[in-house]
Amino acid sequence: MNREELEHVLRAAGEVVKAPHFIVIGSQSVLGSFSEDRLPYEATRSIEVDIVVAGDPDETKIGLIDRNIGEDSEFHRMNGMYAEGVTLSTAVLPEGWRKRLVRFQPPTLYPVQALCLEPHDCVASKMVAGRSKDYDFANAMLARGLVSPGTLGKRIDLLPITGREKDLLHRWLQGQIGRLKRSIKKNKSPGRRQPGA
Repeated sequence: MNREELEHVLRAAGEVVKAPHFIVIGSQSVLGSFSEDRLPYEATRSIEVDIVVAGDPDETKIGLIDRNIGEDSEFHRMNGMYAEGVTLSTAVLPEGWRKRLVRFQPPTLYPVQALCLEPHDCVASKMVAGRSKDYDFANAMLARGLVSPGTLGKRIDLLPITGREKDLLHRWLQGQIGRLKRSIKKNKSPGRRQPGA
């Protein structure tokens, strides 16, 4: 998925629910901070956009999204992507995440207004989800340098999870940092022929 496709899904969601305010969570939220050409494949391969509708206490608008532009809908079949209406309880997020939301507001999206998770908050949340694809996403974002290990570690500490769970996430993060350092060192070794040399 690219930013233009994200915009298309959000515009369709606005038309379906007649509401202009959304929060994008999940992996596609990083498109609010980075263009697709800067993102690794693991961050753009999903064809699903997780959308929270502001002001939907009875979750009726979530149902409208799922029926009209959700998985297996005509919108999905025509565009090759879809939206899933979700609640904020879907994701486990670091304390203070609302203050760090990133505005995604291309001129052609008006009057729809969308906010996306800040990348470190997104990655921390995906790590809690803990699926193989979530760790692939987190690792790829680290390897590309789009999230800082130090900041990500601080966000892990802000997650509303147990101390043991935080320790597991910190150990995984330290393991990835070690692997990245070894990879960089190997690529810089004197005996290694550099591209174009």
